[in-house]
Amino acid sequence: MKYMTTAAAAALLLGAPAHAGIDEARALIAQYSQLPTFEAPGPAFDAKACMADKKMFVIPLTNANPFNAAISQGFVDAAEIVGFELRDWETQLDPAGWIQGINTAVAEGFDLIDLQGGLPPEFLQPQILEAQAAGVKVTATHNWDATTQGAPDWMDGAANTDYVTVGQIIAAWAIVQTEGKVNALVLGPDEITPTAPLRDSILGYLAEHCPDCTTKYINVPVNDWATQGQPAVQNALLADPSINYVLPVYDSMSQFIVPAIQIAGSSAKIVSYNGTPFVLDMMRDGDIVEMNVGESLGWVGMAGTDANMRLLCGLDPVTKLNTPAFIFTDENVASAGVPATFNDGYGDVHIEGFKALWGID
Repeated sequence: MKYMTTAAAAALLLGAPAHAGIDEARALIAQYSQLPTFEAPGPAFDAKACMADKKMFVIPLTNANPFNAAISQGFVDAAEIVGFELRDWETQLDPAGWIQGINTAVAEGFDLIDLQGGLPPEFLQPQILEAQAAGVKVTATHNWDATTQGAPDWMDGAANTDYVTVGQIIAAWAIVQTEGKVNALVLGPDEITPTAPLRDSILGYLAEHCPDCTTKYINVPVNDWATQGQPAVQNALLADPSINYVLPVYDSMSQFIVPAIQIAGSSAKIVSYNGTPFVLDMMRDGDIVEMNVGESLGWVGMAGTDANMRLLCGLDPVTKLNTPAFIFTDENVASAGVPATFNDGYGDVHIEGFKALWGID
């Protein structure tokens, strides 16, 4: 479907510059092509003293996803720096495993449970309330958008991500590369909490800044990526050979999309989000994955730890992770490592930044 905003129509009638949307998109791309800098999420505090008698329990969406595993490792690294007990629970996208984790954390006297990386807390509300009744705080990291979503009032807190900006960057890239002639196929798994802000941001930015852009959205649940992802994309490309961009909201979908593009004989490019190493390797070694918006997942884990420690220490809450988005392209993807990793390419200013913030030499 095509969109034309009131502002875009007025610009045409009044003779305003036709490329204003492209110029704005180009400026956004330039901003997030700069190496990330560290901004403290809150005042400094003595983390070691505060956490001396406290321990934290992390339950990821699934350890099978390297994205979740890398965030968990950031939590582990932060706990080692500060010197408190942290347990990273093993799960396989299984609600029974999430429930078992909550029960284990309560039974073993943990002070806080963090539901990490897209795990939907609404599936676990009874268990969360039971944990809270036992004196355990329950939070989430990297689960909701920092501006359009938020933790339900029955959660103790959440450190959220700027998914809206990520979606805008993805859309802006396609606008710039096509000079405002995007025909995009957008894909996402609707059952994952952050999909909505990412999806809506991509579609919304294109609608607002690109009156000649066309989009189509397909929902492909995570458990169906391997069986439905490729045929869905392949059929869409064959039905409309003019599609020039495939925009999966999570880059791990690319492993099923690239073959679809190749079989369809399409020249469409992939632009996505997460900075997943094997996708960055695909970018470096091929020409279908064109751009990837990443963030240091070690940084995410440390920032989530920071927010949780502040909660346990009775300090002012942090509701937004201080993890900047960063654009990888052919020009800089080698900085992510060969093979790529989840943390190379972003610099390491966050490590010393958090140490100073926590009062650790």
